[in-house]
Amino acid sequence: MVRPPSFAPKRLNIGSFVNVHVIRDDTKRQFFLRYEAERQALRHIIRNTTLSPRTRAEAQLQLTQMPTYSRPTQIRNRCLIGGEGRGVLRDFKMSRFNFRIQALAGNLPGVRKASW
Repeated sequence: MVRPPSFAPKRLNIGSFVNVHVIRDDTKRQFFLRYEAERQALRHIIRNTTLSPRTRAEAQLQLTQMPTYSRPTQIRNRCLIGGEGRGVLRDFKMSRFNFRIQALAGNLPGVRKASW
C-alpha cells in the first residue's frame, strides 16, 4: 500500500509541542492554509447559479475529494500552554485554568482581577 505524499512521515520540532493532539492540530492548520484558496474557488463555482449544472457538479465532486484535514471544521482551538481542547479563551489562546494562573501571576498585560 502506497501512502499519499501528504501523510508521509515528517520530522517535527517536538520541543514546541505539548502532546500528540497539539501536533495533529498544527498539521490540520497547515493543511487548511495550503488548500484554503482552492476550496474557496470551488465553493464559489458551486454557488454560482449562472454556470452549467455539469460544471457545478464537477466542482462539488472535486471539493468532496479534497483531503479531510483541509476542512476548516477539523481545526480545534487548543491551549498553547497545556494543549487542552476545552474551555479555551479565543483572545488569549489559553484554557480557563491557565489563563487564571497567568493573569494572577501578572504575565498577561492589560488583564486585572475584577473588583466592584
